[in-house]
Amino acid sequence: MAGSLAAVSIPKGPIMTFPNQTQGGALATLAACAALLGACGGGGSASVSLPLPPPAPVSQDGTLRVSLTDAPACGFDAVNITVAKVRIHQSASAGDLDAGWTDITLNPARKINLLSLNNGALDTLGQAALGAGHYSQLRLLLAANTAAAPLANSAQRTGGAEVALDAPSAAQSGIKLIQEFDVAAGTLVDLTLDFDACRSIVARGNGSVSLKPVISIIPMVTSGAIVGALDPALAASHPVISAQVGGVVVKSTVPDAAGAFTLAPIAAGSYSVVITADAHASAVVGAVPVTAKASTVLATGASPLSLPASLMGQASGSVLPVSAEARVRATQSVGGQTVTIGAQGADLVSGAYALNLPKAAPLFIGYGALPIVPLPQATGAASYALEAAALGYQTQSVPIDILLANAQKNFTLTP
Repeated sequence: MAGSLAAVSIPKGPIMTFPNQTQGGALATLAACAALLGACGGGGSASVSLPLPPPAPVSQDGTLRVSLTDAPACGFDAVNITVAKVRIHQSASAGDLDAGWTDITLNPARKINLLSLNNGALDTLGQAALGAGHYSQLRLLLAANTAAAPLANSAQRTGGAEVALDAPSAAQSGIKLIQEFDVAAGTLVDLTLDFDACRSIVARGNGSVSLKPVISIIPMVTSGAIVGALDPALAASHPVISAQVGGVVVKSTVPDAAGAFTLAPIAAGSYSVVITADAHASAVVGAVPVTAKASTVLATGASPLSLPASLMGQASGSVLPVSAEARVRATQSVGGQTVTIGAQGADLVSGAYALNLPKAAPLFIGYGALPIVPLPQATGAASYALEAAALGYQTQSVPIDILLANAQKNFTLTP
């Protein structure tokens, strides 16, 4: 017989009869058994083989674990969201009611202050078994605000009152995230949703705020960290540290009370690290390397990074049409690379924006041995490129100089 076999011994002796069975019937039964099992031979006992039970099936599932982290929110003391569910699908175009969704359900839904998830802090939302294969879409589903307190989703401006955070689609169909990833049988895939609250919260002029989610998905297996320390004397100036590629902010954070900061998780690669603070010049450390599962050190508490004081100027104006929901940023060329020094979403009611920018020349140094000390540049003082951009519209950019006077610029975007 095929398969694994076990040996069974049948002792020889007188033929036994069974109830309601004749001796001939018993003989026939045993003869049939002997024929079936192939038991024959003389002396001692007859050896027969029986099939072993089949092995337990091997699971074809892998596991997906999802965590949440955040970048700092500009001008807010709290940004709260209440996560009800994370949904996963293999198709990037799958709709809400399509079959094939796998859900990570938080029961009860969890209210999270995104501003508590800084400096590499993570909040694990849960995990789910997934069939081995390729996946393309995640959705973050938030609980809906109701008339009854407390608010599920809210924001509190610095020194202000808590107000409702308008996020209707996030509560209905969820925040759609397109991300390609593979799940292999018996393995764990660890993803972090990096929720950039600073870019996601947009004012409406009438005091209300809306959620325009800006979320990146970072596989933990390919991510590392940038760690360092700022002079604690900068704490009152609201410093922000960001890792950028081509002027696009990939990850940002704020230091703790002692000045220590961590940019994590961040995908392996090369970054410009930009440091800004109120009433201070900005500084850039170029070509900072990040490798998976390792930390790149920029500075220590014994030799922290510092920024010289600077007068500030302002770039302000409006972006139309308001329905474009544009974003405005000010960039500089520092050390041969473009970096963003300030950015803001245009007001959703008036289209207004205002950016406070340093007049002093930026500091720069390439990454190298510690201590790293950025040096003032000979050019770039008070000079910026001001850019307005919106999805579905042509980006507009103009040069500005705020050395002698503030800059006023109104944009009218065209599709």
